Amino acid sequence: MTTTGCYTCDREAEFDQLPPRERIAYDEHWRVVHATGSGLLGWLVLVPRRHVMELAELTDAEAAGLGAWQVRLARVLAVELDAPKTYVAEFGEAPGYHLHFHVAPRPRGLDQSLRGPGIFGLLGRGDDEQVGAAARDELAKRLAARLS
Repeated sequence: MTTTGCYTCDREAEFDQLPPRERIAYDEHWRVVHATGSGLLGWLVLVPRRHVMELAELTDAEAAGLGAWQVRLARVLAVELDAPKTYVAEFGEAPGYHLHFHVAPRPRGLDQSLRGPGIFGLLGRGDDEQVGAAARDELAKRLAARLS
């Protein structure tokens, strides 16, 4: 149950109780989480730690950190998952979520229909098709060790 109506802010309010997949890495401005409902292990989401709806609303400090985080995450996904490419996207259209950036590894051998924007075909999967919590937590611990 959410208290603010913003899923991300509600998770932030529970920061100390979050599982590894919900706080892979963080600083004062950003938190890295593993996406829920994803059929792709390593689909990360970079979220601001304060409530912000639009890219233009980021502070200069948040904006400076954004680029650094995106590059760091691409590098760690390349090493940990042997992903030759990483996609980064932000649309900001989902109700109940504030600004966030998808950082999705493109695995070797991924079907052509799922490359580029098609990668979003791996998001919004049902319980039987998504990466389970245990696998997300295990990867989160490995990524956290590389990012520390």
